[in-house]
Amino acid sequence: MIPALFPLVRPLLHALDPETAHTLTLGALARLPLRDPASDDPRLCVTVISRQFSNPIGLAAGFDKGAQAPDALLGLGFGFVEVGGVVPRPQPGNPRPRVFRLPEDGAVINRFGLNSEGLDVVRARLAARKGRPGIVGVNIGANKESADRLADYVACTRGLAGLVDFITVNVSSPNTPGLRDLQGEAFLDDLLARVVEARDEAGAGTAVLLKIAPDLGLDGLDAMTATARRRGMDALIVSNTTVARPASLRAAARAETGGLSGRPLFSPATRLLAETYRRVGPDLPLIGVGGVDSAEAAWTKIRAGASLIQLYSALVYAGPGLVSEIKAGLVQRMEKEGIRSLDAVVGRDAEELARTA
Repeated sequence: MIPALFPLVRPLLHALDPETAHTLTLGALARLPLRDPASDDPRLCVTVISRQFSNPIGLAAGFDKGAQAPDALLGLGFGFVEVGGVVPRPQPGNPRPRVFRLPEDGAVINRFGLNSEGLDVVRARLAARKGRPGIVGVNIGANKESADRLADYVACTRGLAGLVDFITVNVSSPNTPGLRDLQGEAFLDDLLARVVEARDEAGAGTAVLLKIAPDLGLDGLDAMTATARRRGMDALIVSNTTVARPASLRAAARAETGGLSGRPLFSPATRLLAETYRRVGPDLPLIGVGGVDSAEAAWTKIRAGASLIQLYSALVYAGPGLVSEIKAGLVQRMEKEGIRSLDAVVGRDAEELARTA
């Protein structure tokens, strides 16, 4: 029902400032009656991180920061949902306004600054849904004023392991000062070692993922992928928002500071995805994020090396019906090529896309 209503309510939502519209949308979803995720075409099934995903299309972190409505979101057709980012202590984030639509560019700029209700609130909500069907992960970070950011990640891991299918270590948000410094090799090695240790001590089968920035250079990517493999990451998410501002941007809000997402991110994020696949091959699963707004874009991410896909910004303009459109489009491409499994497509054009995406 919600996808069908979106064309009617979109003008009303877009008449509001983006954060207010988002809050109203999430609140409406949280009030929906619980229902199990719909079944998908079995050809879309993907098995990675020791989980079976009914389809590869997931909702990226940032939409449901507080885990208010993961089951309602799964009910929209997503194969998985990532909630958060979550930090140990509640924090308000940056002053409003802090999110901006760029409709001419199919993009969004945000500088939320990891606003969060805190670990205790999110943990209680995730504990309350434990045992329900559907794959849910959580994105974790560090408090802005933390004296020990590594300890923040450990606290979130200990608090959430066993309540979710995966935990994403987010060191790539551009909106928390100094956070991307944790992408440095020595810091990252220590951080991932401590997070994995905390997960193991919890005795949970929760997977640990690492999310990287699209602005990473190839030398940095070499170091990061090597560290991720050494520390036993279960998958990498490529990529977060970018601080770059392509010359092609037309919207007036292009000058706002923060992380840029949406269509302009597609090419750089896909190139980085392909470069990452070239380094890790099929041994370390990749989740492709950035500018996915069509079945063709999702197909390209898979060709570049993604076993799973995430989207968020495109929903602002296309609405939740986009999820079903992408799944149908993927099935059509598979039928056209005579493919029974998406595994046959993963990374097959990574070499080409690393140069041309």
